[in-house]
Amino acid sequence: MEDSSSAVGIHCRDGNVLIRTAKPSDAYTISNYFQENKTFLAPWEPKRDSAFYRADTWAAKLVKLEELHRLGLAYYCLIFDTDSKEMKGTVSLSNLVRFPLHSCNLGYSLAENAQGHGYMRKALAMVIPYMFNVQNIHRIAASYMPHNERSAAVLNAMGFQKEGYASDYLLINDQWEDHIQTALINPNWRAS
Repeated sequence: MEDSSSAVGIHCRDGNVLIRTAKPSDAYTISNYFQENKTFLAPWEPKRDSAFYRADTWAAKLVKLEELHRLGLAYYCLIFDTDSKEMKGTVSLSNLVRFPLHSCNLGYSLAENAQGHGYMRKALAMVIPYMFNVQNIHRIAASYMPHNERSAAVLNAMGFQKEGYASDYLLINDQWEDHIQTALINPNWRAS
């Protein structure tokens, strides 16, 4: 596994899977990913307005995200297949809180044509050590809808433990959806 991550960004590769922090120049690539996967991702994500799918919207959003990356408050990452050069998914680390929580939330999406090929497991196997070892995060929280068996399997494979059940937790595709809440604890967390 190659890793050239820094305190301000993630850039790791494992075989043909590359994950890196998004840059403002990725606007077209990201908008294209979401356009191509609009129908497939709809049952798993908040309802999106038409502006969400435009490159200019992403260009503006990525400028703000780059500042959050620089400040260590969030990381929005892209997953690529290095053989095809195609974007296959996203990983977001949001609500980064330092003292006293030392925690963040994990979210992700994966292209329809990438399902079942191990992209997300490889991506998370690179992101989690970055958050634990470089960012010194103690706890990564993730939630999934009870019927999302693929997401449950990925989080279970990464070692996430079930912590609770949240009724009407997130507004997904215009419906309040229950979620199973999980977390992964950093066994090597260190006080600064």
